[in-house]
Amino acid sequence: QVQLEESGGGLVQPGGSLRLSCAASGSLDDINVMAWYRQAPGKERELVAELLRTGGRDYADSVKGRFTIASDNAKNSWYLQMNSLKSDDTAVYFCHAAGIWKGTDFDNSAYWGEGIPVTVSF
Repeated sequence: QVQLEESGGGLVQPGGSLRLSCAASGSLDDINVMAWYRQAPGKERELVAELLRTGGRDYADSVKGRFTIASDNAKNSWYLQMNSLKSDDTAVYFCHAAGIWKGTDFDNSAYWGEGIPVTVSF
């Protein structure tokens, strides 16, 4: 089993920045897919940013050029640097992991954090 814990959310003014962190713990050595999703009130959960074990990255069009996903593989952690925040970025942000390696054992399950709120407002 793998547990994910987010940190770093909160209230920020439009144009400001926040850095979200996700720490993975439990039975794992490596992760194939590390990602951030978000869910705004009344909307479906959507992919914000994704980082692959191979180094590939993908971003939602709405955050390209403003958000950056990065990882610290030694700590099984990843981050979402959010700059130039807009009110439309207000949502609960979830970290997500899929494809977990423990030695030569592979777990194809998907794991989610509990979510952390980000509010962009004056």
